[in-house]
Amino acid sequence: MGEQGGGGGSDDDPQKIKRIAAAAYDYDNDSRWASYWENVLVPPHMASHPDLIGHFKRKFYKRYIDPDFVVEAMSTGSSGATSSQSSGPTRRSSTPPSSDNTSRPRDTGSSTQSARNATSRPFDRRSIHFSVNSWVILVGLVAILPIVPPHIFHKAYRLALLGTICSSFYSLYAVHGKPRAWNLTALQPWFQGILGTKEFIRLVYCLTFITSHLHIKCNSIALIPVLIWALEHVGKYLRRNFSRSNLYRKYLEDPCLWIDSNASTLGIMTSHAEIALGLLLILSLLSWHRNIIHTFMYWQLLKLMYHSPATAGYHQSAWTKIGRTVNPYLNRYAPFLSRPVSAVQRWWFR
Repeated sequence: MGEQGGGGGSDDDPQKIKRIAAAAYDYDNDSRWASYWENVLVPPHMASHPDLIGHFKRKFYKRYIDPDFVVEAMSTGSSGATSSQSSGPTRRSSTPPSSDNTSRPRDTGSSTQSARNATSRPFDRRSIHFSVNSWVILVGLVAILPIVPPHIFHKAYRLALLGTICSSFYSLYAVHGKPRAWNLTALQPWFQGILGTKEFIRLVYCLTFITSHLHIKCNSIALIPVLIWALEHVGKYLRRNFSRSNLYRKYLEDPCLWIDSNASTLGIMTSHAEIALGLLLILSLLSWHRNIIHTFMYWQLLKLMYHSPATAGYHQSAWTKIGRTVNPYLNRYAPFLSRPVSAVQRWWFR
């Protein structure tokens, strides 16, 4: 820190321009700032301090807009003013109300109300997300029951995919926000930011299969990743918000702990189901239910899963095992397929 402050002037001008850009940035129209600020742990009486808000805005700007922007620590004057203003309310917040509170009743009430609103808004959003994933689990379990008639299966199957679409849309909006403008220059960086994320992959996955007309067995396999995604989210939510509940400790703690401790196993199951579904779609090209466009779109999604950092580990491991198993048989019994396989591999790794 000392060397940066006393260094040459070559770095002053770029950082000054970046500070001006960070101060002029429109944070109010960036939905990521709202979710970022809600997750910052700030005492209620300090939430309206301009120096503190400006400091976290600069940290937000560095994280999401310009990683090269240097965020300096809060100055001693502003931190001292903050501490002098917050020393009284901090002591009062740790003790029951007394006669000292009568000096500033209006500020205390407003800070309490703002804290209450700040804690209720994200909880409501998370609870809605939790409700949607719980709905996905419910209708998904109904769909995979072997005694369910086909017409009920298809309704439950589509409802489960629709719930995951809504959940993925919400996650994308909460994390990445919306484009600054609806033109190509604004949409391209926004789309590049969401491409390859887990939320985007899940969204495209469900959109692919909600519009398809596959055999009931293929649809059952397509529900496996959807149920695993919903179970992971519901398990994390229950552990975070109901860990002190007697009902949770008695009936739900062990399943939630199992889901959390076996995340890698669930990831392997998901990748295997997704790859198996792609192989079944290739086999379906030999039947009357073939859909070449749908199969090509799904294999493009599998290619994205193979290269995306969010899913690459499980998919690359699964494809490596498949290659070690299949390649000896291809080289021994079908050497004429070596050239088509090489062409497919060039497309796959491109």
